[in-house]
Amino acid sequence: MNKKIIIANWKMSPDSVKEAKKIFGGIKKVASKLRNVQTVVCPPFIYLMELQKMVSGHRCVLGAQDSFWERKGSFTGEVSPPMINNLKSEYVILGHSERRALGETDEIVNKKIKACLKENLKVVLCIGEKERDDHGDYLNDIKKQIENSLLGVSKSSLSKVIIAYEPLWAIGKNSQRPATPAESMEMSIFIKRVLADIFGKNHISNINILYGGSVDLKNADSFLQEGGIDGLLVGRASLDHLKFGKILEKANF
Repeated sequence: MNKKIIIANWKMSPDSVKEAKKIFGGIKKVASKLRNVQTVVCPPFIYLMELQKMVSGHRCVLGAQDSFWERKGSFTGEVSPPMINNLKSEYVILGHSERRALGETDEIVNKKIKACLKENLKVVLCIGEKERDDHGDYLNDIKKQIENSLLGVSKSSLSKVIIAYEPLWAIGKNSQRPATPAESMEMSIFIKRVLADIFGKNHISNINILYGGSVDLKNADSFLQEGGIDGLLVGRASLDHLKFGKILEKANF
């Protein structure tokens, strides 16, 4: 049985390294006991070095929230794939909806993906539509995001790619309504079909698909059980180590 992958995206929180250590310690305490779950915590960059000192074993590891596409150079404020790798962070989130809202394009995401794969990082590619229409045009949006973001990625690198589906219309204060496990299942099937068309059916069996749209303790179980996914990308709820720990336990089936 494949492990469920549960990723914590702390975004721009918490405010101090002391609090970061407390949250991570609480998560690790639960995660280290779960044989069927791979837990990945993605804190702000400035906490990675301190939290790495707390990592032991492979069940609870660290990841980065973003990366630049160049290895080195005059790029003020950016962090390179080798820097992430040198901190022993195994995963990196790319193309998150909040980065795209700041102007990040599929082409930029594509450059970041290829740069991170060269460093042997595991890439979590975020995709998702802004709204759903009755004619199914949103499926074309998802298809284009996948095609453009993975342009030039080799079949041999696919084992290091994870797809995180996050429907923007179901996220945040302005969400239209919650997404359903049935919709997650639909998109999981569609994403796999698009990937099969690009890379061939025989090369996509190991690609994991996660759901990441306002995941919390109330809906995590239904998405894991009925959503046709291999794990979750959790935002705000991952900053409460007690709630996040319970989500991890629900995934350990």
